[in-house]
Amino acid sequence: MNSLLPLRIGTRGSPLALAQAREVKAHLAAAHPSLAAPEAVELVVIKTSGDLFLDRTLADIGGKGLFTKEIEEALSEGRIDLAVHSMKDVPTWLPEGLAITCVLPREDPRDALIANGAASIAALPKGARVGTASLRRQAQLLLARPDLQITVLRGNVETRVRKVREGGAEATLLALAGLRRLDATRHADAVLSIEEMLPAVAQGAIGIETRLRDERTNTLLAALNHRESMIRIVAERALLAALDGSCRTPIAALAELDGTMIRLRALIATPDGTAHHRADERAAAGDAEALGRAIGDRLKAEAGPGFFSGAT
Repeated sequence: MNSLLPLRIGTRGSPLALAQAREVKAHLAAAHPSLAAPEAVELVVIKTSGDLFLDRTLADIGGKGLFTKEIEEALSEGRIDLAVHSMKDVPTWLPEGLAITCVLPREDPRDALIANGAASIAALPKGARVGTASLRRQAQLLLARPDLQITVLRGNVETRVRKVREGGAEATLLALAGLRRLDATRHADAVLSIEEMLPAVAQGAIGIETRLRDERTNTLLAALNHRESMIRIVAERALLAALDGSCRTPIAALAELDGTMIRLRALIATPDGTAHHRADERAAAGDAEALGRAIGDRLKAEAGPGFFSGAT
């Protein structure tokens, strides 16, 4: 590729996606002064299928890959040089020739509760309507509070907050990382503990996808990759792969590093919260991927073949 051409960053057009793309642009400029000029890096907004249907869950319209499909097509075809994703939206398996080659430092992975003053799931009114399109959140909400009513609620941060403030639901949950990146933590009534709401796989992480053969882009991104965050993401996504996980299966996981060791907590559940299995194990950080696979295999065996077929 001609080094004089701008580096083209592919992104969705939502406020959060644009904030994340600008964060990547800022990191590139800081690491490579030649990319600090306004014309050196271009943001290319790509509308995805996941942005078109906001009245249904992702499981109903084809899966979370709908947030990445069109962007990955542009990447494969050379219309962009790199794609910026919320890693929790990235499917387990990527198109041939593409890879997540860089992960920025991970933000706080916890979920925030927006609930007109309620400070915990336990404090929600009996029978409260909670708006979410996440089966992971739905399963854990119903596991803790079977009386809650789950309603589908999708859209950007402001849309979902407004729905709660106007009485369309008593509560909703949003990723704290997204609120922080949008300078919108004022909306959160509480930050839920990991014990109360285990996050989505890779929640809070920004991943950068590139063509494996694009040496220019991959060399530029090598300086940005945050090793500890990548290790954590590798463990969580290995778990997801072992479980054949998708947005049709409630799966939650969080990997944390402590020196040379990695701890991985995981949960699988039925969407109605009536059945679940948990794991909490440690291994050497160098064995992060193997740990993820091992826990995934064990949970899958414990649950049995009917568990996941019942969750679709």
